[in-house]
Amino acid sequence: MQGVLTDALSTLARVPLRLTVAGRTDAGVHATGQVAHVDLPGSVPDGLLRRLNRLLPADVRVRALTPVPPEFDARFSALRRHYRYRVTTAAFGAEPLRARDTVAWPYPLDPDTMNDASARLLGEHDFAAFCKRRDGATTVRALQRFDWAPAPGEPGVLVATVSADAFCHSMVRSLVGAVFEVGRGHRWPDWPVGLLTRDRRASEVTVAPAHGLALTAVDYPVDDELAARAEVTRRIRVPGDGAEPAARA
Repeated sequence: MQGVLTDALSTLARVPLRLTVAGRTDAGVHATGQVAHVDLPGSVPDGLLRRLNRLLPADVRVRALTPVPPEFDARFSALRRHYRYRVTTAAFGAEPLRARDTVAWPYPLDPDTMNDASARLLGEHDFAAFCKRRDGATTVRALQRFDWAPAPGEPGVLVATVSADAFCHSMVRSLVGAVFEVGRGHRWPDWPVGLLTRDRRASEVTVAPAHGLALTAVDYPVDDELAARAEVTRRIRVPGDGAEPAARA
């Protein structure tokens, strides 16, 4: 997405531009609430939104363009990111119109034990056991929400809502994969939280399929707090300092 947006904007502006996104996503992960910023050479011209979308492929759409203060940074000014994960245990699999964003899981899942396991993971921890290692990157994150609920009007479909100040590489999908093992009865609810003692990725955690995951929203502070938030975020994070350097599902 970042590449095609950058190319389209650069074509319209007739100068090379650099786009910054709120959070990178793994290949195959969707984004319905991605945020990005770009410095345009001048004001936003009339009709830019329509002209931009005409240049984009059918699976990428820009819903709105909004002028922001110079201090705004889509990545570093963010307070938290929100993700959704959809899975179905229906015998026939995912509904055809939702097959692109819903994982068909072949085993029964118990949402009560899944919520129990998920709740134990909340708080600020080193999530190294659930992240793909990247040299120099921190794996400390503050997980603020992780729960499961039936999708209204969709029998057999469970939806996880996951929110944190940031996510490291494959973190959400690894958390979901671990909780799947609890939901199907192969692990106890205290197994995922017990992995937080590890200082590297847990090989026994299976990463859940990418297409069930979507970035749904990014939260930002009010305008006069943008610069301070970005400054805090750029610091290298240690447990308890409240900063974070990046986001990735």
